[in-house]
Amino acid sequence: MISRIDLRGDALPEGTALRDLLPRADFDVAAALEKVRPICEDVHHRGDAALIDYAQRFDGVALEQVRVPAEALERALRELDPEVRAALEESVRRARIVHRAQRRKDHTTQVVPGGTVTEKWVPVDRVGLYAPGGRSVYPSSVVMNVVPAQEAGVPSLALASPAQREFGGLPHPTILAACALLGVDEVYAVGGATAVAMFAHGTESCAPANMVTGPGNIWVAAAKRYFTGRIGIDAEAGPTEIAILADATADPAHVAADLISQAEHDPLAAAVLVTDSDELAAAVERELEPQVAATRHVEDRIKPALTGRQSAIVLVSSVEDGLKVVDAYGAEHLEIQTADAAALADRVRNAGAVFVGPFSPVSLGDYAAGSNHVLPTGGCACHSSGLSVQSFLRGIHVVDYSREALAEVTHHVVTLAEAEDLPAHGAALKARFGWEVPGR
Repeated sequence: MISRIDLRGDALPEGTALRDLLPRADFDVAAALEKVRPICEDVHHRGDAALIDYAQRFDGVALEQVRVPAEALERALRELDPEVRAALEESVRRARIVHRAQRRKDHTTQVVPGGTVTEKWVPVDRVGLYAPGGRSVYPSSVVMNVVPAQEAGVPSLALASPAQREFGGLPHPTILAACALLGVDEVYAVGGATAVAMFAHGTESCAPANMVTGPGNIWVAAAKRYFTGRIGIDAEAGPTEIAILADATADPAHVAADLISQAEHDPLAAAVLVTDSDELAAAVERELEPQVAATRHVEDRIKPALTGRQSAIVLVSSVEDGLKVVDAYGAEHLEIQTADAAALADRVRNAGAVFVGPFSPVSLGDYAAGSNHVLPTGGCACHSSGLSVQSFLRGIHVVDYSREALAEVTHHVVTLAEAEDLPAHGAALKARFGWEVPGR
């Protein structure tokens, strides 16, 4: 059901050479970009009319308007299963604890007497959030996007999720209920690339946003790339990934269950086990068969994911080599299930989030650990972070120098300006001192 890659024996290659040996899903955003380009431009030129046309074309829904009425949000929350509501409330509570602690404070540094630089943190003015609505419904993604934006102090939030034919053209009611629970009252029945275009350009119904965040399919990722520079984005999210670094102490039933948990997201989802134990590898393979058979989404998601080129059991000579492999891979989610899990987790350099030991599974992080589940995929954890309060803040330097403090450094500024053949830069300081250079 899942292939093997044997990296035992010879010394492991380094850098990209090692990364190229590891499984990864095909995710061609560049090719998708050319297909979303005309859609994005059509939304620019025709606004709401284009959104309504694409809802009919892509979702099979005839809409009269794209904004979700307030009463639909209120009804969705009122009719939400009480147990689901309680679970969402607990997810929100834990997420707020973690994200509230991330808020940065303004800080002023005195560089010299009379000269200060203050770093001021300012939230973006308006954010468009996206919640997928394809194979699954993700109210948890509403929580993971809204909570950090709110804790950052973003004054204007809007959310888009695809129109659903079975719900009369509204997004899934659990998505609407999550929005209402969080106090988000501006919601649109718009999906995919058209949602990103709506937020980027603005339409008659929706004011343009400064930033768009949230997971989605390849069309959402391509639209984010198309608008990069016009708007800020969190990431071009690809298919979900789990990597598990495990030794002989790991429970194969746990490992198999965790691999399956991510495979059920998508046929392109990646499930990777890295281990130095032949016995564990064989035991996990044996566990996969009955566990897969006992769950849902087997043929359309789990089997294609586990048998695809993006998933594998990677055999290594030692746990130390395993650590090198998972660092090269840069997984969205990395579980450490070894005898010294906490110590190894402390040494991980590249991962979206790290889950330590047998009782910190990725599924906990997806819903109720308090951490954020919007994380870098496709190896981007080697250079990028997951969504956080910082994602919605801009650092602005405020420079405040007195006449005396400026005079003290003017000769250095003039010298550097002349060295770069930019004499007007130096002249801007000289003009403040009667064209003399203090200190010379």
